[in-house]
Amino acid sequence: MELCDMSLFKLRQMLDEKQISSVELTQYYLDRIKELDCQVESYITVCKEEAIIAAQKADKIISEGKSRVLTGIPIGIKDNICTEGVLTTCASKMLYNFIPPYSATVIEKLKEQDAVILGKLNMDEFAMGGSTQTSYYKKTKNPYDLTRVPGGSSGGSAAAMAARLAVITLGSDTGGSIRQPAAFCGVTGMKPTYGAVSRYGLMAFGSSLDQIGPLAKSSRECAEVLNVISGWDVHDGTSSRNNIDFTSELDRKIKGLKIALPKEFFGQGIDEEIKDVVLKAVKKYEEMGAEIVEVSLPTLKYAIPTYYLLSSAEASSNLSRYDGIKFGYCTPKSKTYEERIMRTRKEGFGNEVKRRIFLGTYALSSGYYDAYYKKALYMREKIKEEYARIFESCDVMITPTAPTTAYKIGDTYNDPVKMYLADICTVTVNIAGLPAVNTICGYSKEDNMPIGMSIVGKAFDDAKVLGVAHAFEKDFTIKSPSL
Repeated sequence: MELCDMSLFKLRQMLDEKQISSVELTQYYLDRIKELDCQVESYITVCKEEAIIAAQKADKIISEGKSRVLTGIPIGIKDNICTEGVLTTCASKMLYNFIPPYSATVIEKLKEQDAVILGKLNMDEFAMGGSTQTSYYKKTKNPYDLTRVPGGSSGGSAAAMAARLAVITLGSDTGGSIRQPAAFCGVTGMKPTYGAVSRYGLMAFGSSLDQIGPLAKSSRECAEVLNVISGWDVHDGTSSRNNIDFTSELDRKIKGLKIALPKEFFGQGIDEEIKDVVLKAVKKYEEMGAEIVEVSLPTLKYAIPTYYLLSSAEASSNLSRYDGIKFGYCTPKSKTYEERIMRTRKEGFGNEVKRRIFLGTYALSSGYYDAYYKKALYMREKIKEEYARIFESCDVMITPTAPTTAYKIGDTYNDPVKMYLADICTVTVNIAGLPAVNTICGYSKEDNMPIGMSIVGKAFDDAKVLGVAHAFEKDFTIKSPSL
């Protein structure tokens, strides 16, 4: 078996037993990136020297018998998570030269375990998109089919994971940005409960929606990573003091579990093959002893407008700081203060970012606040109420992660409505602040592309969600892309 196909736990054992050093493992991944990433284009920045230095330090820790779960493990980081001294661009021209003076809390926690950061991964610009084609720097490809998108906005994180260009990657999820690319690229991706992982150092798209989470080969690996990066943070007022042991239910029994199956997620707009594959996976749970309960989530029809009004409003506020004065891109052509700001934002932001700023500013304007933004806030509460009602009698919910498999590059790039509607299966989880994991449950017959299902739980039931996913993964064989 190739090193890149080994689990986090096997690599941990090999490192601790001195069968391989962290320097050798890190160099192995750096060589893979050099060889394969010219095809996949998942990395914006590769930290060759910094990674080797970190690996040397990790080897010393291992030799002293003080290693922990991620010591010496090579990890890739989405490029909207701040890394001190390392270029962090959000895949935007606006931050083409931004080197943060501090690291995000999740990065500090990885460093405390002496993990090795390989580099920064491509994404949709400022996390706005579902294809990783809005990046200013490169267009990431799907390792299963290089003519298809990897999904987004964490497409670089998912593609690098699928192509085995890191042992673990981190992404961020605003409306499905970990789970959808994980489904498209055939890997496991977890969006934890809102507040479970600190957002300090994450360049926010939608502050009330964003969560950092891991992408890995399995839900068990995701659980181990979340145990490292989660927890209350003095720097983040939205972080929770609820301490979750994400590994505590990995061996849970499925017998007696009540699984909600919302009929709206299997209706019009969802590809028939997607429905069939997900329902076959549900049947497996039924064979394990689970009880399947058909439920309804009527507010699903309002999910897309609710999500895009809320997220765009927050984006228009969050992105107002990029004015060409404090940091980042600044146009050289301006004559006045006002012209500098206008030209900087016009030249520094891509079309999708501008579109969402316009939408958000419009929704927050005095004449339309009550008509749009206030109604979106009302619908958010209704969606939360419907989930709460379902979880009164059910343990978890299962839905498709995306309405289709990965589509061809260019198919929705110039059609924002089509791109936005593709988020229908994922956005309600972020609106309600719930935990959800994508796991692969099958492959399309015609082109062998991965199909993912999402397992959703009530707030802070992350361990249960991961345990349910793990029960399915134990008897399911993942197909690797043939790069």
